[in-house]
Amino acid sequence: MNIILLGPPGAGKGTQSDYLRDTFKLTKLATGDMLRAAVTSGSELGLKAKEVMAAGQLVSDDIMIGIIRDAISDAHCPNGFILDGFPRTTAQARALDAMLLEEGKTLDYVIELKVDDAALVERIAGRFSCKQCGAGYHDSFRQPVAEGQCDACGATEFTRREDDKAETVAKRLAAYHEMTAPLLPYYAAHGTLQTVDGMADIAEVTAAINRIVSGGQSDRIAPASAG
Repeated sequence: MNIILLGPPGAGKGTQSDYLRDTFKLTKLATGDMLRAAVTSGSELGLKAKEVMAAGQLVSDDIMIGIIRDAISDAHCPNGFILDGFPRTTAQARALDAMLLEEGKTLDYVIELKVDDAALVERIAGRFSCKQCGAGYHDSFRQPVAEGQCDACGATEFTRREDDKAETVAKRLAAYHEMTAPLLPYYAAHGTLQTVDGMADIAEVTAAINRIVSGGQSDRIAPASAG
């Protein structure tokens, strides 16, 4: 079984890809991890990628497709893969399809975790954590029991990630939508796209994805249309 997960930062792709990996014994392939592994391996493609990245440039589609080709071999992915972070454009999607065809493989599902931008910004921007032990909290959904004091260790200092600021999250969402919007009709036209409500509770999202890959449907799963 071969799957692509689409969704912006904070949509829950990591959690759901871990579920798919553990439940269906698939190999989880994240773009960054594959690049680092290729560079560490010292392979021809890895050396090319290292040179490009050292120059502060983006790795070309050709190099990335080659790295993915190596990563999805039967030796590395005996039961299939979950691809996260690629493709980001329709040109990359076409190149990926062509490579999979050459390798005798197909994409079974492209699953979009659909989110409400405003709600997602609130979800992410409200996060903060204990500076001492790292316990997580949220402005709206999970405040410490005793105001200003960590439930886990009693510390009184908290911190927020720079990436979690509302302005930063909004920019990342805009960039995601601009990049991936063309992918949705592309995969819908190929009959592989399914859309899941990424704003639902984690357990509900997991159940919806499970029904997709198990061949079922639900009110939270809507086959996407090409229009």
